[in-house]
Amino acid sequence: MLRVFESASGAWEWAWAAEAAAWGVLRGWVVVPLLRAAVSICLMMSLAVLVEKVSMALVTSYAKLFGRRPAQIYKCDPLVADEETGSGAFPMVLVQIPMYNEKEVYQLSIGAACNLLWPEDRIIIQVLDDSTDPTIKELVRKECEMWAKKGKNIQYETRANRNGYKAGALKVGMTYGYVATCEFIAMFDADFQPGPDFLHRTVPFLVHNPKIALVQSRWKFGTDFSSINIYTVNFPNIKFPLMRFSVDRRNAVNASECLMTRTQEMSMDFHFKVEQESGSTACAFFGYNGTAGVWRIKAIEDAGGWQDRTTVEDMDLAVRAGLAGWKFVYLGDVQVNSELPSTFKAYRYQQHRWSCGPANLFRKLFWSVLTSKEVSIRMKLYVIYNFFIARRIMSHFVTFLFYCVVIPTSVFFPEVDVPDWGVIYVPTAITLINSIGTPSSFHLVIFWVLFENVMSLHRCKAVLIGLFEAGSSVNEWIVTEKLGDMLKAKPNSLPTKKFKLRLKDRFSFLEISIGLYLMVCACYDLKFGNDAYFVYIFPQSITFIILGLGYVGTIIPADK
Repeated sequence: MLRVFESASGAWEWAWAAEAAAWGVLRGWVVVPLLRAAVSICLMMSLAVLVEKVSMALVTSYAKLFGRRPAQIYKCDPLVADEETGSGAFPMVLVQIPMYNEKEVYQLSIGAACNLLWPEDRIIIQVLDDSTDPTIKELVRKECEMWAKKGKNIQYETRANRNGYKAGALKVGMTYGYVATCEFIAMFDADFQPGPDFLHRTVPFLVHNPKIALVQSRWKFGTDFSSINIYTVNFPNIKFPLMRFSVDRRNAVNASECLMTRTQEMSMDFHFKVEQESGSTACAFFGYNGTAGVWRIKAIEDAGGWQDRTTVEDMDLAVRAGLAGWKFVYLGDVQVNSELPSTFKAYRYQQHRWSCGPANLFRKLFWSVLTSKEVSIRMKLYVIYNFFIARRIMSHFVTFLFYCVVIPTSVFFPEVDVPDWGVIYVPTAITLINSIGTPSSFHLVIFWVLFENVMSLHRCKAVLIGLFEAGSSVNEWIVTEKLGDMLKAKPNSLPTKKFKLRLKDRFSFLEISIGLYLMVCACYDLKFGNDAYFVYIFPQSITFIILGLGYVGTIIPADK
């Protein structure tokens, strides 16, 4: 019996020794070289992203320091009516408001559009309602009728289907006969509220500069009292000042609603203040944001009109118009209030669309960009590398793979060296550059980093789906949920509400799994490592777990 036990024990020891030897070979010849290669690739991508961020920041700084603002570059004299031409001096403008089941915000956007200061015989407001809820559709129709009775030229249009989603609605909206009388189109999503002076501050750039196709304004998520101005608009025999609009634009502004919306504001402010500003200054090209902009109708037609081949019809049109030689202008001082997604589910859907769509568009437009004859080689390289690869593909992958996979995994392999400049200095520089857009939120920069690292997981997944057209979600359009003032009606009653959420809607097991893995990495590094990576990995793992459990953003009560 003892011999049998000794024999079995020897067999186990031999098996363990063989397994250890096999793992040693696999570790030395496969795992470690692959991890070292991953470190090298991620370091190169990190440097590329840093160079891109620095270059955009330098261009923006140059524009500010040397006065290279649109008003100094392009002619933009105010439009003034006189006794001879009357309102004919003002071009016909179509204001489009596409919406889909926007119960909480439809009144805000329609009201803001109807309050735009422009000669009433030179503006048409077009509400493109794709709502499938008959109750909401009836509410929107009655709202349009109410403004029509007040003398506004407002058209309420519906479709029998939602083919093409927003792009399909905009395409159909262009086919109505009255659109042929218009020269420009101002577009606003249902949660956007332009100030009364919006057209007077944007349209002159298009009127005086025939090569400009698009004037894009900045999205704003909080009231900025430093931007209050008084404007004077002249109509025949009438002169009146536009009063202090900033107070009127406080509705549907929710940047301070929760920590998630504050971090979103930081990302969006960098996008507008740095990325859009630099693109407008350096090469008069940037991605159209899909709303709060004014297009020249001729440019839309020259570019081939609206196309629904991706979920980023706005970027698709902008790239095609840019390749056709049209110029874009970004006006950072013209701000339009809008609402940030305040539920994590809504934000995930939005980020999926904003990451998957550009990747899929890059796949479909790559050869068109290379073969374009209307733009220079420099412009082609800018669109392919800077606009698509560096900003919309590489930045997502380096954020997730390097800081959430490669560096944490390296704690198990001490022979894999990650240089300090790649772990500390480069990401710190990138973070500081990203924070310049919202100085008032600088104290939240650590939370922003942790949150963005989690979101990079979803963005990487979306980019892969878009690049390889994998799965049905590549062209899936889920409208971002807007809450408007829904949760402000009875603030004192919210803590007592019971939240009814299904388990699969509340929990995200992918984030929880990654969070648990990072926790293991942090514990191992704390016990056996000497790089102190656990200082970063611990909070990152906790962030993954918190978001995976759904404890982020606003939770909507069941009775809302």
